[in-house]
Amino acid sequence: MSTAEAAAEIVREIAAVGAADLAAAAEPLRTDCLRLARKVSLLSHLVAEVADAGEGDAAAAAAWVRELVRALEAARRFVTLGRTPAPAPASAGASDQDAICKNTALQFKYVTWQLQAALANLPHSCFQISDEVQEEVDLVRAQLRREMEKKGGFDVTIFIKVHDILAQIDDTATQSQQPHQQPEQSQMEKFSNDHLELQNVVSLVSEISGLSRSDMTKITSELIEGLQNVETSESPKPDNVDSQSSDETKSPSGEVKKPDSVAIPEDFRCPISLELMRDPVIVSTGQTYERAFIQRWIDCGNRTCPKTQQKLQNLALTPNYVLRSLILQWCEEKGIEPPSRSKSDGSPLEVGGNRLAIEALVRNLSSSSLDERKSAAAEIRSLAKKSTDNRILLAESSAIPALVKLLSSKDLKTQEHAVTALLNLSIYDQNKELIVVAGAIVPIIQVLRMGSMEARENAAAAIFSLSLIDDNKIMIGSTPGAIEALVELLQSGSSRGKKDAATALFNLCIYQANKVRAVRAGILVPLIRMLQDSSRNGAIDEALTILSVLVSHHECKTAISKAHAIPFLIDLLRSGQARNKENAAAILLALCKKDAENLACIGRLGAQIPLTELAKTGTDRAKRKATSLLEHLSKLQVF
Repeated sequence: MSTAEAAAEIVREIAAVGAADLAAAAEPLRTDCLRLARKVSLLSHLVAEVADAGEGDAAAAAAWVRELVRALEAARRFVTLGRTPAPAPASAGASDQDAICKNTALQFKYVTWQLQAALANLPHSCFQISDEVQEEVDLVRAQLRREMEKKGGFDVTIFIKVHDILAQIDDTATQSQQPHQQPEQSQMEKFSNDHLELQNVVSLVSEISGLSRSDMTKITSELIEGLQNVETSESPKPDNVDSQSSDETKSPSGEVKKPDSVAIPEDFRCPISLELMRDPVIVSTGQTYERAFIQRWIDCGNRTCPKTQQKLQNLALTPNYVLRSLILQWCEEKGIEPPSRSKSDGSPLEVGGNRLAIEALVRNLSSSSLDERKSAAAEIRSLAKKSTDNRILLAESSAIPALVKLLSSKDLKTQEHAVTALLNLSIYDQNKELIVVAGAIVPIIQVLRMGSMEARENAAAAIFSLSLIDDNKIMIGSTPGAIEALVELLQSGSSRGKKDAATALFNLCIYQANKVRAVRAGILVPLIRMLQDSSRNGAIDEALTILSVLVSHHECKTAISKAHAIPFLIDLLRSGQARNKENAAAILLALCKKDAENLACIGRLGAQIPLTELAKTGTDRAKRKATSLLEHLSKLQVF
């Protein structure tokens, strides 16, 4: 039997498990097994297509199929726990039951993580996966991610280590199908009591993976050694574990002296290193990690949160000053030397962590020397671009009000540096409010109207960034000249300026009142021109996106019709790209609803033929819009 056929067999076996098979299992094991079986059953079409696929890149394909089989075998072992649950000892109390539940929960986390990881690594170039099956795979991955989020944080370091060792081991020689092997005490007792919890986690994960006792010991040993020696300057080292001496380990500032008797609060431990954090930072999912470890995780190409497996929306690392303060306070109360941060802890820019240097730069923004003001604005512009840490420190050092004053500078280069610095500072959401409160809207609009082209481009981008907050959409839209200046840039700016203006106008026009303001400011003239502009990448797409927002307002809908947009929209139905056809059909449908004149117009212009074709071959949304338009046209012809 081939590896792909083995995968298909395991899927069929797991999918066949029903509630009756799990009647003897206690909760939550029974529910977890049922949910897992349902998710695995959705992979039946995937494994069938993999088995039928051509060779492609044979090595990559074979490696991935082996990875999938390992994940499915672990899932089968977990389901087996529910089908043949081990009887609880007669003397088992509530605490014993809690321990059993925690153990199976951890194993469920690993099985879920491993299966999700395998699906994420699916090499599309090796297999001809149909769109329908890909949708099923995406659905299963999303469900598995939600399961991991519901179950809380997990030991990703251990999971990855087991996963890597499994990839190196010959399954037939080392794996066992017995779900609950206990490692021999003689093999495990060499580890210190400090690592009993780690030892237990490795044991549970290894069991559900079918690893032998010797492999359990190997993983535990490698993990302990790895966690201690990742970087001794950044990770405190237990006193009772021998290690090779180095310059880093001899540094007093690189150690955290903690007696074995003192238990570190879980919230103070890094979820990756499991050690007391010295430089806690927050990622986009809201989870906190030690900077050095999460930076290393990201540098390895990972783009998910290790604890929740959610996708990181950005790679910014925000210092958790509150938690660091609590850690320092706790260390003082316990008589423990507080953890100190290394000077080379991975900060994006040394000066970014130097408050005194930043405060000196901010003071230079108000210097009597034009050159000093210009130089300081340029350096702050660069600093604010590089990291969230810098954006926070600059805001705390009162850079924002000083930069707002420089927006009125008669020196165009100083003005450009100032508006770009504010744009970069606004990337950090909390700075958006500070920028608006500092009175930046009016001078930014002034730069948008009168500045250099680069300054105007960045002013438009700054307006877009600030308008991501709903209240700011109202404030910016009601500011005299704001929308007019953006429309002017959309009409006569550089290629990049037009794109920045289009993005800002689209976001502002989400607010109803701004739609009318934009139309009255003359936005339809450049939009109609953009519908015919095939020379600039994205121009047609940008115009359609803005029109799709405007057309929902009655006054704007009438104005779009009077601007003779309908012929150009029908032309896009005939020759546009798939997405443009879809948006054009949606706009035409909105224009024709309860408007017989517009409906008759598209009929006269021959829209039926491209609409009929779109109803057959377009995207799902395009098909719906085209079909609806054809139905309206059919009713019009009846009357």
